[in-house]
Amino acid sequence: MKIYTTFLFLFFSTFLISQTDTKIYDIINAVSKERIKNDITTLANFGTRHTLSDTTSNTRGIGAARRWIKSQFESISKNCNNCLEVFYQKDLVKKGANKRITSNVWVVNVVAIQKGTKYPNRFIIMSGDIDSRVSDPNDFSSDSPGANDNASGMAGTLEAARVLSNYSFENSIIYTGLSGEEQGLFGGKGLAAYAKEKEWDIIGVINNDMIGNIKGVDGVIDNRTFRIFSEPTPPTETEKQRKSRRFYGGEVDGISRQLARYIHKTVKTYMPEMNPMMIYRLDRFGRGGHHRPFNDAGYAGVRIMEAHENYTQQHQDIREENNIKYGDIVEHVNFEYATKLTAVNAINLASIAWAPPAPTKVQIGGIVEPSVKLKWTKTNDPSILGYNIYWRDTTSPTWDHHRFVGNVNNFILNGIVIDNFFFGVTAISKNGFESPVVFPSEILRE
Repeated sequence: MKIYTTFLFLFFSTFLISQTDTKIYDIINAVSKERIKNDITTLANFGTRHTLSDTTSNTRGIGAARRWIKSQFESISKNCNNCLEVFYQKDLVKKGANKRITSNVWVVNVVAIQKGTKYPNRFIIMSGDIDSRVSDPNDFSSDSPGANDNASGMAGTLEAARVLSNYSFENSIIYTGLSGEEQGLFGGKGLAAYAKEKEWDIIGVINNDMIGNIKGVDGVIDNRTFRIFSEPTPPTETEKQRKSRRFYGGEVDGISRQLARYIHKTVKTYMPEMNPMMIYRLDRFGRGGHHRPFNDAGYAGVRIMEAHENYTQQHQDIREENNIKYGDIVEHVNFEYATKLTAVNAINLASIAWAPPAPTKVQIGGIVEPSVKLKWTKTNDPSILGYNIYWRDTTSPTWDHHRFVGNVNNFILNGIVIDNFFFGVTAISKNGFESPVVFPSEILRE
């Protein structure tokens, strides 16, 4: 009878966790191309959103833009019975901080927090950038619509808030517009420091920077592929952790890389028409984005963006030369594509916000043995169904194999040799949502 009961538990548990959730499809369908188009157009019509531009005008400059963004979050909150806490987070950056800060300036972020019902201090963050620029990074007066870079990411963040505010989540979601990106990633630095001060438990940061272009400067047109940039290991790791990797592996298994794999898996499950590319880099070659300051602070963070960039439309004075229209203007944005990438964000925010806390202190053993031993610290949460053990070939970019092992804190994978694979553990709830993979951080000593 005991064997039969165990069989039924494992059968129905496996059936449950293999199913998709219809709420995720509802979220995809709720993302509105028209709202995204209107928001991108509105942001571009502020003329310039340069970090050092006008802050007093109601129609032009970064001040008008951020007040409008805040008003949009407040309107969303009003429609969901004040479910968002909306505020400015700001820091004074003084003249000479770098060559692009030519006068003292308040770098002001707009933040909207949708508090979780069970874990209000655990956050998954979606960000877009408020500011824009032209060819000269210090030119704060010329027209700089920044339609794709980065009104697209900001519009996507607003739309994700509109859609997800109709749901309740166990973990908190933060939607934020960050300033000062073009001048030196100052907005991200400020909010990351604020998160440290407030002792936020950040699950991950999904930074959206340019999600509206489908025609590359190389002539390639692609409305399905997008890139997920993630660093391999945190810069905050200790020397002991770095030395351990040499013997135990994990060079491509930091927390940001696990977040990238989570996004990749969610998209392949719910939006199979899309082609997510995991790029094993912090960002594009020699360049940066607003997830980096969070990485620098030790948080998981990735950048989502278009696959094919058009450099004639980035950081360019508006002009026409040799029949090429330079400048980041609205007519170059593909709104359908921006809608798809907004949906990519929304379903991952929801999946993580509905998921239980990941296991902690994951240990691994099985040296010179025919089986792998894993042990972890469970979360005291009655909604957890159990734990999944994942493994993959050491050369594989994705977690290709898994086994549900029940609500236990250790398990032995018989017949699987530790030397030939990488391993990880997740927590999965009774509602079918799963945490990101946790890579073992300790050797199991017996």
